[in-house]
Amino acid sequence: MHAHWGFFWPIVPLVWVALAAFFITRWRRRTPAASSPIAGAEQILAERYARGEMSDDEYFEKVSVLKGART
Repeated sequence: MHAHWGFFWPIVPLVWVALAAFFITRWRRRTPAASSPIAGAEQILAERYARGEMSDDEYFEKVSVLKGART
């Protein structure tokens, strides 16, 4: 009865590794932008711009400053 599993034994660890990789990447995508404060700041700027709290010039100036801070 165990002779039938001889072919599948290398596949089982690969399935576990694939599942672990899937869940780790899924978890990392769901983590908030706290790991990147610049991305969070860009999101806040986009929300304020969408609400009309700042002009086009203000928005693009602030985004360019943030993008310059990345380097």
